Amino acid sequence: MPSVVTYWAEHAWLPHPNGPAVQPEVRITVGPDGRIAEVAPGSGPCPAGAVRLAGLALPGQANAHSHAFHRALRSTVQVGSGTFWTWRDTMYRAAAALNPDRYLALATAVYAEMALAGTTAVGEFHYLHHGPDGTPYANPNAMGEALIEAADRAGIRITLLDTCYLSSGFGAEPNRHQLRFSDGDADAWAERAAALRGAEHARIGAAVHSVRAVPAGQLGTVAHWAEARRAPLHVHLSEQTAENDACLAAHGVTPTRLLADHGVLGPRTSAVHATHLTDEDVRLLAGSGTTVCMCPTTERDLADGIGPARQLASAGCPISLGSDSHAVVDPFEEARALELDERLRTRTRGHWTANELLRAGTADGHASLGWPEAGRLEAGALADFCVLALDTVRTVGAPPRLGAETAVFAASAADVRHLVVGGRHVVKDGVHQLVPETGRALAAAIGALR
Repeated sequence: MPSVVTYWAEHAWLPHPNGPAVQPEVRITVGPDGRIAEVAPGSGPCPAGAVRLAGLALPGQANAHSHAFHRALRSTVQVGSGTFWTWRDTMYRAAAALNPDRYLALATAVYAEMALAGTTAVGEFHYLHHGPDGTPYANPNAMGEALIEAADRAGIRITLLDTCYLSSGFGAEPNRHQLRFSDGDADAWAERAAALRGAEHARIGAAVHSVRAVPAGQLGTVAHWAEARRAPLHVHLSEQTAENDACLAAHGVTPTRLLADHGVLGPRTSAVHATHLTDEDVRLLAGSGTTVCMCPTTERDLADGIGPARQLASAGCPISLGSDSHAVVDPFEEARALELDERLRTRTRGHWTANELLRAGTADGHASLGWPEAGRLEAGALADFCVLALDTVRTVGAPPRLGAETAVFAASAADVRHLVVGGRHVVKDGVHQLVPETGRALAAAIGALR
């Protein structure tokens, strides 16, 4: 990349004292450090030497919750009926077929698909640590390092959320499918995870898989590991009522209360799903400043239910978004699903503004992944942004000033034309510049697992 790059956006969604707004003819200057040096709206026609970006420029989308290998399940799990638990059996079979080389190929293609959809940073909730029988690889972090390398090859940022997963249920040993997930205890997990190293495009965080997968007495070990490093800490929370019932039977409290009592909640923590909560749970999450990551396309695909996202946000929880199982990779679909699901639940409209939903997918999502300097188009921020076409059959017709509404309620991943990460043009005119045949890469990587 040259020392300075100038992009010119036909329109851009920019911060404003009265709230974000779409501005025309925006010049975005990127310095040699990959950060935005200047944003100049109303700058006139595209200047000579600038890269012209037709459409609407938005901050890059943060996919705050991903299991990259779940992408191999798309469509194959839609035959017949069942529940989350029967879906999980199919997921285990896909996991068993992975090794570091296969995971590198699959994750590279999956992250390239995310880039094509407007994603500039992914939070990878990673628990496939060891060989299928639980034997560590010669490099105990081979699988995690493959994911970090995959993000680099796909040209996006990653927060590797190395996940502690020790039990198949309250007081139960891991089953045969889960042997590769477990380090034996939280101290061994912490020792292995401490050997992971970040990079310019990668940061290391931690995760508690769930209260059923980490014994209560070991939750604090994971929380302290993250606290000592000022690192993000994520946790699956109350995705299924069965988890709530089992936690009440084992400990006499809800999963949220159990996490609070062991120091897991807090402003660097993200609770994923949070679908089945009590009013007290909501107060605990909001009072601790915990972010809640909603994954609407997965939550509906797995028949989990509709979480209380609006109630949580109104109580004070930041909201982020993730594609989780990758039944769909489309950050705009995730955003609008928050509003549309709430409409179905309440039979009224207008629970979220488009600006609120875009913030969830950008600034708040990046903050939840430990990238607070990303997710906005302003001087000093990382030069990570995407551009939506405004002339497709989905987006044409609306006034440009309603670009936020168009992005959330009309656009899809197919409308992303450009993606810039750290000033580098990763997707150009709808083509990934590093993984140009992304579809073939996905087909080959998924085929290798079958």
